[in-house]
Amino acid sequence: MRRAKPYHHGNLREALLEAAIRLIAEVGPTAFTLREVARRAGVSHNAPYRHFRDRDDLLAAVAAQGFRELTRAMNEAAATKSDVLERLKHAGLGYVTFALRRPEHFTVMFDAPVSKRKHPDSAAAGEESFATLLGFVKGCQDAGRLPSGDLRQMALLAWTMVHGIAKLAITGRLPLQSNSEVLRFAEFVIQQSLPVSR
Repeated sequence: MRRAKPYHHGNLREALLEAAIRLIAEVGPTAFTLREVARRAGVSHNAPYRHFRDRDDLLAAVAAQGFRELTRAMNEAAATKSDVLERLKHAGLGYVTFALRRPEHFTVMFDAPVSKRKHPDSAAAGEESFATLLGFVKGCQDAGRLPSGDLRQMALLAWTMVHGIAKLAITGRLPLQSNSEVLRFAEFVIQQSLPVSR
């Protein structure tokens, strides 16, 4: 009896993205080939070229998908709170939660070099994520909940804090046993680290 091929639903682009993400989970963002992605998606080795110029184009699409989901994750986490500082803190937890849920996307987004000029969609999605963070920080500064001053510097402080936790967690470098422990630690760090202006 022949095994059913993974690709059968008519959406080749999505099937290729899913196959790429599964492969990245096994070999990382630099060691896979379009031919192997095609094989895993159950399509001919030329099929990926209908949607992607090359492997970098496919990686850029994975990164763009990840950045859009990250932006949603931060906004949804923040939406549960009304206080501006709590919104910022929960956006940070949303960032770490996204990384734990989508480690392959996270790795491609930050470890695979993507040309902004060649892949403007991916660049725009990344910029939108950072603009979302800037908006949360500005809301805190405007309300007097964070010190006034350089908005970008304060946003970079918030970003590098949660990014470091996320990166250490998904690479197994934090001596914590579960995602819930990672999130509790992230909450502790955020609470201790964000300077509050009263």
